[in-house]
Amino acid sequence: MTQNEQKSPNSVIEVENLVTHYGDRKILNGITLDVHEGEIMVIMGGSGSGKSTLLRHLMALETKTSGTMRILGRDIDKLSALEFVELRKKLGVAFQGGALFSSLTVGENVMLPLYEHTDLEWSTMEIMARMKLQVVELGGFEDLTPAELSGGMIKRAAFARAIIMDPKILFCDEPSAGLDPAVASALDDLILNLREAMGMTIVVVTHELESAFKIADRITVLDRGDILMVGTVEEVRSSSNERIYNLLNRVPEDDTMDPDEYLARLTGEKFEAGSRPL
Repeated sequence: MTQNEQKSPNSVIEVENLVTHYGDRKILNGITLDVHEGEIMVIMGGSGSGKSTLLRHLMALETKTSGTMRILGRDIDKLSALEFVELRKKLGVAFQGGALFSSLTVGENVMLPLYEHTDLEWSTMEIMARMKLQVVELGGFEDLTPAELSGGMIKRAAFARAIIMDPKILFCDEPSAGLDPAVASALDDLILNLREAMGMTIVVVTHELESAFKIADRITVLDRGDILMVGTVEEVRSSSNERIYNLLNRVPEDDTMDPDEYLARLTGEKFEAGSRPL
């Protein structure tokens, strides 16, 4: 390698020409994207842009129409059922809203992946859960129920559960949604600290601009099922693309939809201008 050459980053997620339909409606229009090892990739876009659908694909939860996807070097279409289960053990997910079970304590919620996927002794699982709760600054809260936690604490407990098996990739769906600015900022710090402490690759879907600009190494901007750009925070900030400018500056799109067209989209029926849904 010469002095002027730079080593290409390793990709832990590789998506090529990903197309997805819900019924007759195309949601993703041939997405091609790489996520590099150890980076924080933020996926942004307006409502209906396809960002949540893309996230479910990256988590191997969605069935695609066409295209290829490799996670941690494995083509997911070529995995056996057992290999697929083993791959998903290397992925952690912090769901929007926390998704904690109200009938379990915080510690039991965090231990749940260990209970489902390992043969560890209960006492060992309890120790591991307490350790992960310490990581997310919830040490000592393992015996409380989710109902006894604040919104920010619920999000932190969800992170503890997501990292309990030391995943290679952590997925976060709207981690700051519904939180006040101070709590949201603290959660951003937690995401940065988790990447630093555990060396994980982190993929975050968010509509919070301040959060995205704080944590992202790169940002993928989606619009209507297409990628408008993938770039650093500064590259996205300085983009001359009108739709990106509108997204960043909260400029309303001058788009109107015929009520019949909207009804047709909801029902999956065909629509012709000037007519009722067929």
